[in-house]
Amino acid sequence: MARRTLLYGAMIAALCAAPIASQLPQNFPAPPGPPSSAQSTDQLAQEALGWLQGLIRINTTNPPGNETEAAKYVSEILSKESIPNEVLEMSPGRSIVVGRLNAGAMPNATRALLLLAHLDVVGVSREKWSVDPFGAEIKEGYIWGRGTIDDKGMLIANLAAIVALKRANMPLDRDVIFLADDDEEQGGEASIKPAIQKYWDKFAAGFAINEEGRVIVNGGKVQYVGIQASEKVAVNVNVIATGTSGHGSVPRPDNAVVHLAAAVAKIGDYQAPVNLSTIVERYFETLSKVEDDEIGKWMRALETPEREQLAVKRLADMSPVWNSMMRDTIAPTMLQAGVRANVVPSEARATLNIRLLPGDSVQLLIGVLTQLVNDKQVRFEVAADPGTPAPASSLESELYRTIEKVSGQEFPGVVVAPLMSTGATDSAQLRLHNVQAYGLLPFPLTEQEVLRMHADDERLPVESFRKGVDFMCRIVQEFAARK
Repeated sequence: MARRTLLYGAMIAALCAAPIASQLPQNFPAPPGPPSSAQSTDQLAQEALGWLQGLIRINTTNPPGNETEAAKYVSEILSKESIPNEVLEMSPGRSIVVGRLNAGAMPNATRALLLLAHLDVVGVSREKWSVDPFGAEIKEGYIWGRGTIDDKGMLIANLAAIVALKRANMPLDRDVIFLADDDEEQGGEASIKPAIQKYWDKFAAGFAINEEGRVIVNGGKVQYVGIQASEKVAVNVNVIATGTSGHGSVPRPDNAVVHLAAAVAKIGDYQAPVNLSTIVERYFETLSKVEDDEIGKWMRALETPEREQLAVKRLADMSPVWNSMMRDTIAPTMLQAGVRANVVPSEARATLNIRLLPGDSVQLLIGVLTQLVNDKQVRFEVAADPGTPAPASSLESELYRTIEKVSGQEFPGVVVAPLMSTGATDSAQLRLHNVQAYGLLPFPLTEQEVLRMHADDERLPVESFRKGVDFMCRIVQEFAARK
């Protein structure tokens, strides 16, 4: 049996691996050469690149989403590979696709592995792109297009992983389920929460790999692999100022716009207290081993009570992401007031996008802000559909340990750190259903490349995509194959 498993592993390696260019970071090991029986087969990573181009060219900007066409496109690939799948409608024009490989006649959801990614993408300002955002053009060593990083690249890496298992006829120790869901960017009536309510029996699992981890390249080599095990909670809060309406030629001291502006200015200057979770403490502790001496010194100082406050300030100044990982954050994002230039409005509104640390209360934070603003003309209201706090996934589970192990094999010498996302993902809803869910963006990227997510000219290095496909294939094989 051991010899048979090694043979299947070699076949997976051959199916997943693609030729890796010499300009890859230094600790990108060259994948093993395929056995002679597979040399005539097209490399799966190259096929996956074509799948990604096709998926990017289907515009799933949300709103409105219109993911059904993309779901059918993915379903056709699964069907061509003889992987059982279903396209399931969430609402008119919006669908998800579920595919699965069963380990045996009796499915065991508690052991199953779910590979999750979303079909929808955020919008674009076409005039600010240097290429067609839905053209999937390959140039300068990159594939360009909306969704390359968030989240169609990940979706295709997941698709390649389940295809590799099927092509190798890999005996499985657990079911492997592929899910391409929709409405992740808006979180509305077609999102993961109603999908679970309607179709949980189709993709119930005990473990999941989703978006939001990192394989960070620094100085030309992979510095660390980050595994998302927790995330902040998104809550939108409306700030509403009221006053007397009237003609713009007769200003009044109770002008709602003036009171709103003063309130937003105070809120913008506020910083919530620091509260380091276990995951964030471990993240900084792990990164301190590979950061340069100056940064590592301040990361280690977080564990020293007399230097903690200064260390927090230094790290927050170095990175807004690090700052957000250490405290609740508040970002004013929208302002609304007035109907004409010469009319003083009776009401002015602002929207605050709040990201809470897991376990923190938005009502307590609103109480703090109410005292800070100290204005009877201003009130706060929590907007509909706030995020739901979810427990962190275990750092001792089989899947977390597997990702750690394969990370060390793929990128020798790197450290592996748990992450708490500052953004929100579908993993929160999975964790509320007892799923050990982890985020892993498998493509080696610099921090600057990661920041192109949701930005203009989103793009993904082609060789990083191929390496990410290989990485995902190996994780899934290691976790799901019968030993």
